[in-house]
Amino acid sequence: MNERVLIAAQKAELKIKSQFEKIEHTERICTERVLKAFSENRVSEAHLLGTTGYGYGDLGRETLDKVYASVYGTEDAFVRIQMVSGTHAIATGLFGVLRPGDQVLSITGKPYDTILPTIMKKGGGSLADFGVKFDWLDFDGIFNLNRILSMITGKKMIYIQRSRGYTLRRSLTTGDIDRAIEAIHAKFPEMIVFVDNCYGEFVCESEPKADLLAGSLIKNAGGGLCPCGGYLAGKKELIDACADRLFAQDIGREVGATLFQNRSMFMGMFMAPHATAEALKTSVFAAALFDELGFETVPAFDAERADIVQLLKLGNPELLIRFCRGLQSGSPIDSYVSPEPWDMPGYNSKVIMAAGGFISGSSVEISADAPLREPFAVWLQGGLTFAGGRYAVLRAAEAIIL
Repeated sequence: MNERVLIAAQKAELKIKSQFEKIEHTERICTERVLKAFSENRVSEAHLLGTTGYGYGDLGRETLDKVYASVYGTEDAFVRIQMVSGTHAIATGLFGVLRPGDQVLSITGKPYDTILPTIMKKGGGSLADFGVKFDWLDFDGIFNLNRILSMITGKKMIYIQRSRGYTLRRSLTTGDIDRAIEAIHAKFPEMIVFVDNCYGEFVCESEPKADLLAGSLIKNAGGGLCPCGGYLAGKKELIDACADRLFAQDIGREVGATLFQNRSMFMGMFMAPHATAEALKTSVFAAALFDELGFETVPAFDAERADIVQLLKLGNPELLIRFCRGLQSGSPIDSYVSPEPWDMPGYNSKVIMAAGGFISGSSVEISADAPLREPFAVWLQGGLTFAGGRYAVLRAAEAIIL
């Protein structure tokens, strides 16, 4: 491997030891919370089986819902492999709760690219088509609570996106979000606060105290073991409404065959704090390495972390492409494949993605994506093992300095 990269890696690893200690401390706390949830809900081997067809009477599925609720500290939860992505889970939550004439305010800026058509695209049955008005405030990573509270009247829902998406603003810790929720509920106790929790699970010692949380099982919460799926967690009445939306009125909670995936979903939740910690270590290492190589990184290697995503500003589209090809070459699956930019569904510009994981699209495995637009940054996430993530990051670094 390139000598300059190896020297930079050695210097980077000397700088990040204290960050790794913090990550491991959080991992222990989150693991204890997960194990307590398993114990309280009396998880047994019988729950690891599955069902077909309608999925009636799936004790494993019903117990997994309870485990998720315990882990997230919510009244209820709804975990299904029939939710195909985080975007689908979020859409299920929005359509499950909102009705024609309702108003939503995103206090974290314009939502992520893939959910925008669900919110505002005319035709095809978006929220806009059903008469739901969705607005957003400009956001730089710091909540202006006075401004937020002055604009809430008449709204039914406050929407918070925890991760930065394709922006440069900081991602949000549980503490950031909880302080905003507390202020909102103090003045508007009936307000529904919905948090897109994708990429943020188990990064902090606790999860946001939202009325409704949504996330993906092929990100943090699935621990790298779930083959697909999504979750919603929150108030029981909201969860029931979301379940009816996903399936059918009054039968939503009773159906949803698990197709013998209960074992992987329970194991995924057990592994989630560790998989998240490994992904965080990979991101911290990448930040320190690319800082040594002279690139701007967000967050910095020694900054507080709120999600597993690492932004690296590379400066031009050619470097984005070379980075993704280098990362792909260091992945366990399809290492021989050369990623190309393309018009990916849900995005408004060409996107290049590196994804050499065991599960298609899994963001907790090592992956990177970059829209070919200003500021020509790549968003890196995942790493089921730090050793594997480190190797892929080194291959990406080597590719851009040749």
